[in-house]
Amino acid sequence: MSRPSDGSANGVFTIGLIQDHAGDDRAANLARAERLVREAAGRGAQIICLKELFDAPYFCKSQQAERFDLAEPIPGATTETMAKLARELAVVLIVPLFERQGPGVYRNSAAIIDADGTLMGVYRKMHIPDDPLFNEKYYFTPGETPGFQVWKTRYATIGVLICWDQWYPEAARITSLLGAQVLFYPTAIGWHPSEQAEWGESQVDAWRTMQRSHAIANGVYVAAPNRIGHEDEPGTDGLTFFGRSFIADPFGRYIAEAGGDETVLIAECDPGLIETVRRNWPFLRDRRIDGYAPILQRYLAR
Repeated sequence: MSRPSDGSANGVFTIGLIQDHAGDDRAANLARAERLVREAAGRGAQIICLKELFDAPYFCKSQQAERFDLAEPIPGATTETMAKLARELAVVLIVPLFERQGPGVYRNSAAIIDADGTLMGVYRKMHIPDDPLFNEKYYFTPGETPGFQVWKTRYATIGVLICWDQWYPEAARITSLLGAQVLFYPTAIGWHPSEQAEWGESQVDAWRTMQRSHAIANGVYVAAPNRIGHEDEPGTDGLTFFGRSFIADPFGRYIAEAGGDETVLIAECDPGLIETVRRNWPFLRDRRIDGYAPILQRYLAR
């Protein structure tokens, strides 16, 4: 592939992903996140993303009304703490939280905080799953207009989507068309222990492959931090979150990847590579937007 004539190291930025667990002690979870953000910043990260619902166990494993008490407003105590940290370290933070937006309205959200500590906005998860031990429709109202968004942070233009959103090419395409240079997918995905032996590695491969396809199809960077650790749930075998966080470039290549342990991933992103890939694989140019109206239908075969 030929490179753009201006090459361009200009605009290069560095991203960091935090892969860790979450226990019942929320103060400890917040302190761990702060420690790992500091580590990422110390290693050069300018934009740092935490895992989905970062400061608590994944509470959606069953339907318990008292678990709504875990929610907080945005802005709120956690975003204020993280804003101070962002300002101190001069980093952009993506902070996924259980948001109480108003009476009876709760969201699976991510606050985007710029490097000066400004709360730039909130992405609210658009696609909400409902599966065994993933009872998210009980807890979360789906995101609404403006839905998919990008934020022009100090260092790069970023898009944020959350977990189940990662299986939908429409979400990645729209966010990329809005100008995102990197798509962040904070995640909480894991194995049902009884399925792990037969399906475990295939599930990880499918999860990674789907997101890498968004990088290739749209010519953008993709970054997905997942949680780790086994979390119990009474009456079940619980969930084992498998980690395997990664960063892929616009060619779909892994430029940073993790196993199943606590870690901080760091990768440099070059906007010049976005231009290179899009010039040589002009998928955006060749889209037949005049023929895509049927995609707005739920089902077409009759």
